Formats: sequence, structure tokens, C-alpha cells
Amino acid sequence: MNVTIYDVAREANVSMATVSRVVNGNPNVKPATRKKVLDAIDRLGYRPNAVARGLASKKTTTVGVIIPDISSIFFAELARGIEDIATMYKYNIILSNSDQNKEKELHLINSMLGKQVDGLVFMGGRITEDHVREFQNSPVPVVLAATVDETNTIPSVNINYEDAAYEATKTLFDSGNKNVAFVSGPLDTEINEQKYNGYKRAISEFGAQVDDRYVVKGDYTYDSGIEAVQYLTEMDEHPTGIFVASDEMALGVIHGAQDKGLHVPDDIEVFGFDNTRLATMVRPTLSTVVQPMYDMGAVSMRLLTKYMNGEEVEEQNVILPHRNVERNSTKS
Repeated sequence: MNVTIYDVAREANVSMATVSRVVNGNPNVKPATRKKVLDAIDRLGYRPNAVARGLASKKTTTVGVIIPDISSIFFAELARGIEDIATMYKYNIILSNSDQNKEKELHLINSMLGKQVDGLVFMGGRITEDHVREFQNSPVPVVLAATVDETNTIPSVNINYEDAAYEATKTLFDSGNKNVAFVSGPLDTEINEQKYNGYKRAISEFGAQVDDRYVVKGDYTYDSGIEAVQYLTEMDEHPTGIFVASDEMALGVIHGAQDKGLHVPDDIEVFGFDNTRLATMVRPTLSTVVQPMYDMGAVSMRLLTKYMNGEEVEEQNVILPHRNVERNSTKS
């Protein structure tokens, strides 16, 4: 049989109210009484019923986290930042994979709310009107992490993706490349649109015209990077610089180029995005945009705790700093 708060009270010879105060960390309990209750809890193996406590306090100290793919190094690092701050503020997390599928995302939002979570951290791709409507109608706070809402109405934590892409592309032009390609993620998301805009801005500043043949849509996977570089290197005037929207795809680009007998960076320079640990595992090591993945997760969770606890929020759409790190996949 499950041990109840009544059993603990009887074992410690105190009232159930006293046990409740000890369990909930109320300081108004004498040290000797607290020890007696804790000893009874230890002897009986009592575990407080989180559901019952939630019904009483109208809080479950649980946060829902919706993530596209936990196997992704990028999202795993974000989730780690979320979990560390959640633990610091004594929240548990429920983690769900959405596979970046809209219907599944909407289902998971409602499923999390049905579990009476106190807040939601959402990571996804394209934020539609349906998403925004669900977030705005949510009875608990919602924060987006590494996810852009065009309306800017939902609290979020990101970097300036356009500036980051501009700086990466400009680095390739400054290195002497006349043709720079862009291997993007799906262009129906706001983040990839911003990266594309940054790429176009660098080309315009260089005095060239955007050639859509040099823009190849990938899906963030290693295989799509290989496919992209195979297409690009078969062109009569193939690019000598490639800006890639994620590190995993960039690894595919490097290996695909090497499979064709090309040398990176002498024949083709490659610049990635994210600075996951893959960037230092590949040879040559990858030049990339440093996106503070852990910090984005941590800051998004801290922002959520402010909303959940009624604290003052100075900026609901947080932009964290980024930087570029140049390694051996580029010449400069």
C-alpha cells in the first residue's frame, strides 16, 4: 500500500498540517519536530503526491518542453540549459519530441496543458497563426527558444540570425571567393528566411546579384549536405565558398566535396552555423557561427520562471550575442 501523509503524521506523532509544512519547506517548524518528521518519512519511504499537492496549490512545479528532435546535438544542448535552470528553480520538466510536424506540435501543446503544467518552453520551425492562437489562449506562460514568431507577440530567446548569416557570408567574400553558395534549411521558417536575408545582404554589398542556382534547400541533416555539394560542384562555374545553415549539414558538405576529390579549404571554403561539438570533430575543423545553445535554453527557462512567478520582465524578446569562430575549413 502507498504510504500517506496520515501514516507519516501517526509515525512522528504530529499533525498532518505539521507534516505538510515540513514537506513544503515551511520554516515555521521547530528543528526537533522537523527532524522527527523527516526521520518518519525516511523510515516509511513516503513520497509526496505531486498531483495532490498541485490540486491544493494550483501549481504542479512542472514545465512542458516541446522540442523538434532530442537526438539533435543542437536541441539537446538547448534542452540541457532548460533543465539546469528548471532544477535550480525546483521545477521538473516533461520533454516531448514534435518531429517539427505542425499537427503533432499543436497536439503536444494541448496535451501538455492537459497535464496542468505551470508553463511551456517551445522549440519548433514555422510558427503559424494556429500556433500563435494556441499560445495566446494558453492559461499558462509560453516562451519560445531558438524559434521566431513573426508577430513578436510571444516571449522568445534568439540571436540575430540575419546578422550572423551576413557576417559568415561576408567572411567568405573577404577571403577572395567570387561565387558563394548558401545551403539553407527549409525556407518556410522565419529563422531560415533571416539567414537567407543575411546571405543576400552580403552578396549585394559585394556588388553581385543573387543567383538562385547557388541557393540549395537542405533539411539540416548530414545527407542533405552531401546532396547539396554534389549538385553545386557539378555546375560549370561551381562556388568556391559555401555558407551552410547548420553544422551537421556543413559536415556533409565537407565530406561530399572530399568525395569528389576537392580539398577544403583550398578548392572550397565551408562556413557552418551553430558551433556544435561536431565543428571540432570533423577534419578540417569547421569555421562556424557560435550560437550560444546552452545559454538560449537557460535564458528561456529563466524568462519563463519570471512569468510563472509574477516577476518583472524588462524584455520579452531576448536577443543573445553571437560570434564567428574561424577554423581550418576557411583560409583566413
